[in-house]
Amino acid sequence: MIPQSIYMVGIGGIGMSALAQLLAHQGKSVSGSDRDESPVTLMLREKGIEVTIGHDDVPRGTELLIYSDAVAETNVERMRAKEMNIPGMSYFEALGVVSAPARTIAVAGTHGKTTTTGMLTVILAQAKKEPTAIIGSIVRDFGSNFLAGRPDLFVIEACEYRDHVLKLSPEILVITNIELDHTDYFPDLAALQETFRIAAEKVSSHGHIITDPKNPNIAPILKNVRAKVIDYTHLDVPTLSQMGEFNRMNARAAKAAALTAFPDIVGARADEALTGFQGSWRRFEYKGETPLGALVYDDYAHHPTAIAKTIQAAREKFLDPSFAPASAKATERAKKGFGGRSKKIVVAFHPHLYSRTRTLLQEFGRALATADESIIAPIYAAREEPDPSVTNEVVAEVTQRYGGDSVALDSFDEIRGKLLGYDDRYLIITMGAGDIYKIAEQITD
Repeated sequence: MIPQSIYMVGIGGIGMSALAQLLAHQGKSVSGSDRDESPVTLMLREKGIEVTIGHDDVPRGTELLIYSDAVAETNVERMRAKEMNIPGMSYFEALGVVSAPARTIAVAGTHGKTTTTGMLTVILAQAKKEPTAIIGSIVRDFGSNFLAGRPDLFVIEACEYRDHVLKLSPEILVITNIELDHTDYFPDLAALQETFRIAAEKVSSHGHIITDPKNPNIAPILKNVRAKVIDYTHLDVPTLSQMGEFNRMNARAAKAAALTAFPDIVGARADEALTGFQGSWRRFEYKGETPLGALVYDDYAHHPTAIAKTIQAAREKFLDPSFAPASAKATERAKKGFGGRSKKIVVAFHPHLYSRTRTLLQEFGRALATADESIIAPIYAAREEPDPSVTNEVVAEVTQRYGGDSVALDSFDEIRGKLLGYDDRYLIITMGAGDIYKIAEQITD
């Protein structure tokens, strides 16, 4: 049971902020703190939730402190709560408690879960099913990462990190894909698969698992499941506003989950919602043009697979004739959508976590080498201590070994200055899970 007065440390986190909105919608008294101002903290204030920038003290009368995993135990507010005998709960622990009584659809996977959750939410909302949704980005269709709906129907973006998905009790579990990630917690792919195996086996015999059962990383975790497994990969989906085959796969997963949860939703209604889906913040989001005319997009990709697929999809959309086209259809699409002109692709990448960068270094190099040029920012440490053996210079050197044109720059000011020098022959993508999106906003009109 969640009490009435709640203080949230790290309230500006994308999951935390959605939970804050949910709790406020339920009539709870919610406030919190975060390290920096952001579009999310501004959104919370607009919704009447008090946000303090900087960590200082816990308000008197607080009955529960909910904290982000990005906030260490040594945080002054977490320590103060212990002194005041205020119980604490992590984000996913709280979300598990809040969602436990409801019929829950959880969307998990290494890639695509945010877009899939957003698509699923929009399908259900347009079909008048009134879902309550917690999503890992701001969805343009409703201008938030939270959608208020029925108290007995939850759509939740789940995360495997630190076994968070195991805190949930889904009737329907969507697993988009599985690849090694979060290497500060999972030492290898087998450990990550073990978490997904437990999550899949938790789904009851009356539930469903929406996934690709032929995927070699997924098939082993399904051997002893009780739930019915639904293969989403062959569903028909309409033309989307979002580029790339990976987004078509996201749409297939969302459609399969919606039709499984509510068989009365006809495929045409789901397709209509998918066609109109507007996408979400930091998922190949168009930001504008530089003063010299370069197009600027921002993307959250921070895993080598996501980086490579985003670059590939961008190349098909803004086709460079020096590269072999993916298909004749892609060539025609590029010409039609961009007046026959092509773009050279420049990626400004902000590596996220020393552990991930170190473990997947070769994969990062191969992925970034598929861009025409890449600029590597200093590594975003987030929750980790710096590792001097892993630097942006090392990432650039590995990228160069794979044939990429790559340079490491040591500050956002340097990166901003370099990007402002590109003209209308170029497409710039700021990319990563850190603060690199701020540069995209600063160099566009």
